[in-house]
Amino acid sequence: MLQSNQTKDKQGAEEEKEIKGKPLIASVIIFLGLGILVLAIGASVSIGAADIKLSTVWQSLFQFDAASTSHQIIQRLRLPRAIGAALIGASLAVSGAIMQGMTRNPLASPSIMGISAGSLFMMAIALAFFPHSSSFSLTIFAMVGAGLGACLVFGIGSLSRGGLTPVKLALAGTAISLLLDSISTAIGIHFDVGKDLSFWYAGGLAGVQKESISLLLPFTAIGLILALLIARSVTVLSLGQEVAKGLGQNTTAVRVIGTITVLLLTGAAVSVAGLIGFIGLVLPHVTRFLVGLDYRFIIPCSAVLGALLLVIADIAARMINQPFETPVGAVTALIGVPFFLYLARNEGRGL
Repeated sequence: MLQSNQTKDKQGAEEEKEIKGKPLIASVIIFLGLGILVLAIGASVSIGAADIKLSTVWQSLFQFDAASTSHQIIQRLRLPRAIGAALIGASLAVSGAIMQGMTRNPLASPSIMGISAGSLFMMAIALAFFPHSSSFSLTIFAMVGAGLGACLVFGIGSLSRGGLTPVKLALAGTAISLLLDSISTAIGIHFDVGKDLSFWYAGGLAGVQKESISLLLPFTAIGLILALLIARSVTVLSLGQEVAKGLGQNTTAVRVIGTITVLLLTGAAVSVAGLIGFIGLVLPHVTRFLVGLDYRFIIPCSAVLGALLLVIADIAARMINQPFETPVGAVTALIGVPFFLYLARNEGRGL
């Protein structure tokens, strides 16, 4: 028995050494990505129903004129929207990366695992029974709902024969998401809050204002810090639970912290922007392909690329059918659905 355990420990140590990240590529992605993100935020602020020159954007930031309508639009509406898109994109991408690493499931993401639907369900409850809830209260409801959705999906998936395979979890997540969405719709119709819920169903950034950023920023900051702190542990856990235990890792603690991180990031994002799917599914895979299997690189790069993707998607959503606005969730779905079908078809080979 002792020899068997020593063999497992040795194999685990060898597997951990084999996980090689690509720090140079990761550094390029982070610094170059942040530079492009700044440019994308500038473009997002300047593009809209009425285009605003970049020079005007610059003046509104450093020489604000309260009498200027353009400056007011930038400060009150467009800049918070662009910053909100970056924060929400980063949150969803990092949530997906952590979920995929902890579960070793390439199909794991907030939108597919029922987490986003659970958040929306609890927000429907809040709007129906606590109509005067503050934005902070709605965020707490969203986080509780995220936990509820995750528990239901993993609970049902664990009851199936053969264990928690990627496709079974995806099917359970889809079923629970449809169930919770249906109940949320029924609540909205019965209690006449359907119009309020429709914003979160569509997934959009039009309602993001300064108050939204003040609410979103602390939750996102805490979630991202926690994600970075457990990055190495998620890397080890992605090798498998037995290997992680053989290397002396407290897998229960890592899973608990990782789950709290996902609930913080997803709950805050959904409470502000509603259901924006597939960012948490696609970006971790793209990042993993670029920087390797080390989550110390995957998590920060996913955050940068997720922020950049959602800012660009929001710009596209405003340009597709001007002067009307296409829900940004529809734009991300155009990217995510084919990718999801590809992963489902391959049943997660190559994670």
